Amino acid sequence: MYTSFKEMPIWKEAMEIAEEIFRLSESFPKKEDYGLTSQLRRSALSISANIAEAYGRNHTAEKVNFYYYARGSITETQSHLEYGRRVGYLLADPVSSLDRRLTGLYNDLNKVIVTLKS
Repeated sequence: MYTSFKEMPIWKEAMEIAEEIFRLSESFPKKEDYGLTSQLRRSALSISANIAEAYGRNHTAEKVNFYYYARGSITETQSHLEYGRRVGYLLADPVSSLDRRLTGLYNDLNKVIVTLKS
């Protein structure tokens, strides 16, 4: 058992993804500061935040709900990344790499959810 959410591999992966997205989005046009840049960064950071919040909950049903929220933030982030690629703010290779990592994290969260629900 983990003594802190910071020890959880899924939290670590989510935080690393958020950091990478922060760095990638630094090159977005200034006009996107309150648009795509903000939305992408918030959705990416929300993944690790919801994993941490799930860790802090006492009841299994609450934990599962926050893992579901983290999954929703994953797919939101994937959508923002795809939009960024389509409008030319991001190159295909970094988006593909992040998309694979996010899909892997989504699948790992599914495993956690199934384990908690059984």
